[in-house]
Amino acid sequence: MYPTDAAQALDLIRSLGAPARLQRHVELVGEAGEALLELLREQAVAVDERFVRIGIVLHDAGKIRHPAELNAPGGEHEPSGEAMLLAAGVSPELARVCLSHARWAAMDCRLEELAVALADKLWKGVRKTELEERFIDAAAAAGERDRWSLYLALGSGFERIAADGGERLARSAV
Repeated sequence: MYPTDAAQALDLIRSLGAPARLQRHVELVGEAGEALLELLREQAVAVDERFVRIGIVLHDAGKIRHPAELNAPGGEHEPSGEAMLLAAGVSPELARVCLSHARWAAMDCRLEELAVALADKLWKGVRKTELEERFIDAAAAAGERDRWSLYLALGSGFERIAADGGERLARSAV
């Protein structure tokens, strides 16, 4: 799996021309991602933490080629990012997060991809019920846990992570 850690992934997007705003974005999504990973550890749900951390750094790489999407909605960065990462030698499994972080509802996604998508919402305080429920289902399956007990624990955890969204948004301006 290339890159092998989040620092190497950050070096990669910098080498591809990631502007400061994109670098700040992945840092802030990473903060929410770390809180999400801690929540999963507390609930004894196994997840490939390295994949999640790297995926968070790479998920918006396509915005390097579509900088207008740093400030406005758009989906051109998704396939463009996947293609750019594949051309840079990133594994298809990791490059796919460029698509799955935004198209999770239409794709068959593993828990780690859903974690990247969820961190990308929670960092700014956004709660997305359909995504959260899909994440809980995947986490319950991965942890061989009762969905409803996990639903309560994870739901309150999502609320705590989202509650810091305003503060993270305030730090997002570069």
